[in-house]
Amino acid sequence: MESTPDKVLKFGSALVDVFHYLALFIIGATVVWSAVYEYLHMMEKGHAELKDILLLFIYLELGAMIGIYFKTHRLPVQFLIFIAITALSRHLVLDVQQTLDILHLKVLLGISGAIVLLSGAIFLLTYTAKAYGRPEDDVDKKHDI
Repeated sequence: MESTPDKVLKFGSALVDVFHYLALFIIGATVVWSAVYEYLHMMEKGHAELKDILLLFIYLELGAMIGIYFKTHRLPVQFLIFIAITALSRHLVLDVQQTLDILHLKVLLGISGAIVLLSGAIFLLTYTAKAYGRPEDDVDKKHDI
């Protein structure tokens, strides 16, 4: 027979799971809604600019990240970095269209440096995952036994 603390823990765990799935559905619906809104705005304009296409890629990466998180209960850091790189690239494209003075040049160099740094982080994460494995690989092996 289960003790009261065990029942409370099970109930709390169930509440956390319900909140988790509800929040994921809300976030996913918001991403889809925003992407559709932006796409319809592009259609209304009659063309898509590079900044619009990069924004759609951000929505795609957010959707993929939500899907992976939904299935595995793990947040893939690489997707967050890809989103950051895409967002910085979009910002870079928008700034290049403005007049280039010394302040803008420093901002552009800073953004470019951040993109290089994030790209290096992706390389490092990918290399270490291949060389040393990932924590979820150990979990999968335990389930296979």
